[in-house]
Amino acid sequence: MRRVRRRVAALGAAGTVGVLLAACSVSVPDPAAPTPAVSEPALATPTITPGHDAAAVAAKDLPLDAGGTLAAGDPVTVGNRLEEVPGWSVVHSGLQGENKYKKTDGCMAVARVAVNQGPLVVPGDDAASTKALFASLDAGTAAENLKPVKLPWGQATDGPQRQVEFLALESPGTSGGQAMLVWARLFSKPASSVYVSLACPDADALATSKAELAGHVAVIPPGQ
Repeated sequence: MRRVRRRVAALGAAGTVGVLLAACSVSVPDPAAPTPAVSEPALATPTITPGHDAAAVAAKDLPLDAGGTLAAGDPVTVGNRLEEVPGWSVVHSGLQGENKYKKTDGCMAVARVAVNQGPLVVPGDDAASTKALFASLDAGTAAENLKPVKLPWGQATDGPQRQVEFLALESPGTSGGQAMLVWARLFSKPASSVYVSLACPDADALATSKAELAGHVAVIPPGQ
């Protein structure tokens, strides 16, 4: 099982594609669009925060209101193995903190980690910080369209699978248009973010790939 532990200094701006969700016109970044390089990626450096019990944090679910249990300056990362699913292949890995995948049916998936997100952070409030992240990606994103979603927290092979809460924006697409989703969370304490997006030719393809993505992408607690 391969883990991705690359970091970048800031989340690059992505292109936008208009979507219709909950009767509100919004847009989300197109995962197929190129992302401008903002800094050179750096290898992850293990950190130890005195008095912080990283194992205890990793052993519990991490809802949006529990972001304060993380340590400052120690980012969450992402582990993926989507290429193990038939039809999926790697486009690039660890490029500017981003992994990109394509599927034979035309779907594209992106998983990205960014650090130094301080300007977007609402101290002690991961939900508000994440809404600020979505707004920075596209000012037209309506906060009421963001819905909670849970992803795997860690890559446990024994015992119960823990979960981490993200906010999601999803569009089933319109006739002739792409179906898209974005899962994201800005972790306010370490000032880092995780962003996962999926774009497919239609709603049926999105539904299938969404289940595959959820089963093969895990959010990794610091220290694991």
